[in-house]
Amino acid sequence: MKLMQFQVDDLIKSALAEDINYIDVTTDYLVDENAVSTARYVAKDDGVLCGIDVAFRVFKLLDDNAKCEIYINDGAKVKKGDIIARFTAKTRALLKGERTALNLIQHMSGIVTATNKCVELIEGTNASVADTRKTLPGLRVIQKYAVTVGGGKNHRYNLSDCAMLKDTHIDAYGSMTKAVEKLRDGMGHTTKIEVEVGSLEELNEALSLGVEIIMLDNMSIEDMTKAVEITAGRAKLEASGNVTHERIRAIAETGVDIISLGALTHSVKAFDISMKIDK
Repeated sequence: MKLMQFQVDDLIKSALAEDINYIDVTTDYLVDENAVSTARYVAKDDGVLCGIDVAFRVFKLLDDNAKCEIYINDGAKVKKGDIIARFTAKTRALLKGERTALNLIQHMSGIVTATNKCVELIEGTNASVADTRKTLPGLRVIQKYAVTVGGGKNHRYNLSDCAMLKDTHIDAYGSMTKAVEKLRDGMGHTTKIEVEVGSLEELNEALSLGVEIIMLDNMSIEDMTKAVEITAGRAKLEASGNVTHERIRAIAETGVDIISLGALTHSVKAFDISMKIDK
């Protein structure tokens, strides 16, 4: 996945407008408008980096003449104490953009670190780690980018990408079979259908309908193993629900194709980075 500049700029401008409003009382009254400084980003933990270009873009939008020296790029591992980059810009720009830039890079680095951990835990299996739509409003584009930098894959980006029948859709419509038939009558030929199942009986019904992807929702390791045997390659199998570091390897070894985790984006711990002004 590649970030589109206009999407990043819109996100940053919205965050800056929220944070600065019309004035930074502290900075604007303390610092000369022509003063220039250099700031360094320092890692305060071990992990994986993501979002350094996004962080720099914050300062660039506040000062067209901002410059940077990047020492560690997205996807690289960092150690506590590593200097990640140095930014040179008007002092006011550095101080006004400090929190917005750090919020973004810390959040993205938290996601990439968590994703990379899961990818490493299932190394050697045929399964892939994927995100979900459990993203924070307005941040989906950078959250999903961070997942790919960590070695994961993106689930559908939004509701237009794939027809996905969850239990709520099936309950609302009446039956899985009728719902799939109705979808095929109306949607375009390029759109895939994914169905969520919670039992082997529902799995067999989904297979009889020829759907392309089947989500195994909160199934036991034993049932997932049986599901892989029953499916025999007729559909992609996605495991979801109760995915932990302790279970993820066993889930992958059942033979499922995809393991999706909402926690990668909706509740990840921010990676600690600090900004220090060079004196």
